[in-house]
Amino acid sequence: MLDKIDKKLINLLQKDSKQTTKQLSLQLNLSVTAVYERIKKLEKEKVIEKYVAIINKNKIGKSFLVFCHIKLVQHSKEYVTTFEREVLQLAEVSECFHVSGDYDYILKIYVENMEAYRDFMITKLTAIKYIGSTHSIFTIGNVKNTTEINLE
Repeated sequence: MLDKIDKKLINLLQKDSKQTTKQLSLQLNLSVTAVYERIKKLEKEKVIEKYVAIINKNKIGKSFLVFCHIKLVQHSKEYVTTFEREVLQLAEVSECFHVSGDYDYILKIYVENMEAYRDFMITKLTAIKYIGSTHSIFTIGNVKNTTEINLE
């Protein structure tokens, strides 16, 4: 179970994981050693899974964001297993969720532009067996986009 200090520490690390233990200790009113030990405990318990760099998609030519809903022709174990194995191989897909509702999956896809998305759909996505239908939603703008999960 996380206490209030753990939650505050996690919130601080989510905002900027490159903060030093000294910087964190000042914000938490704890010793550097206490902060270090709490972080190590959170890592060991897999509360903190990993540290990553969040990149600017515009700077790398991957600013065209598409959400693609996928419906399989049938929801059998073989079809689900095949689709999930194949979608893991697609570099353009940053996230894939198995969902309830009218569609079976939602994919989050980053490409350069509409032409690149068309090429991706034709040569890669629809090459996966057992896809019955797709529904693509193109983003117009970014209102809120965060990796943070607030622990208050």
